[in-house]
Amino acid sequence: MFDQLLFPTDGSDGASAAFEHVLDVAAAHDATVHVLNVVDTAGDALRRIDAGVVDDLERQGEQLVSETAAAAETRDLDTETVVVRGTPYERIVDYANAEGIDLIAMATHGLRGLERFLLGSTTERVVRRADVPVLTIRPNEDARIEYPYRNVLVPTDGSDCAGEALTAGIEVVTDGDATLHLLSVIDTMALGADVRTEMQMGSLEDSANRIVDDAAELAAGRGVDAPVTAVEYGSSIANTIRSYVDDHGIDLVVVGTHGRTGFGRYLLGSVTEKLVRRSPVPVLTVREPAE
Repeated sequence: MFDQLLFPTDGSDGASAAFEHVLDVAAAHDATVHVLNVVDTAGDALRRIDAGVVDDLERQGEQLVSETAAAAETRDLDTETVVVRGTPYERIVDYANAEGIDLIAMATHGLRGLERFLLGSTTERVVRRADVPVLTIRPNEDARIEYPYRNVLVPTDGSDCAGEALTAGIEVVTDGDATLHLLSVIDTMALGADVRTEMQMGSLEDSANRIVDDAAELAAGRGVDAPVTAVEYGSSIANTIRSYVDDHGIDLVVVGTHGRTGFGRYLLGSVTEKLVRRSPVPVLTVREPAE
């Protein structure tokens, strides 16, 4: 499923912790691991310093990718290392496109610390722009990072983007013999008090059940054995998904980068942003192909 795996790293503790999980995934697929370090020359500070300092940062990057690749090679994995200059998220996406990368794997925060996490960060921009799936790993003390995945959750709202996530989730499940969970959440806060009649709630529940049943039928047709389906109400879709993750021992969440709220709402205040930001387990984000 994944032959070429890209791991961008800045040498932070978060990136180092995430790399162990990346190696597990790469080893399972006998993937080549591309280790990339980007010397950020786009910031105002670097524009004001001399070329010698940038050269020094590049040498540090060379040492970092070499040491990181050495850890992969102890597990008999092929590696490629590269250090480039530029804007980190742009160079990461460009490299993935140029080298035929199947999966980008990143920690959700790095040198800037948790307070900078995702808002304006490299990870957020990569998830937003990458054409290939992005595996985000939150290296916090409360994170649960297990491999191989035994329970994979695909939240779905029936959108085309959710369909792309379902396809990716099916591939993960069939490749690793895991259980597929399909969840549709009815957002009670979005309904408003004036529409919460029994008839209207029943109609929404029927629609949600059709969504997960159709997804389960598709999954079964592609070789998934007995998908688990669920419909739940919640005042926060992201929190309801996280509760499901905790209650059902989920190891991986697979989600589209935008759904019915449209691309303009993607990440900023969206369900996906909240999941990537707070999920205790890795999140695989899948972008709907451009028309």
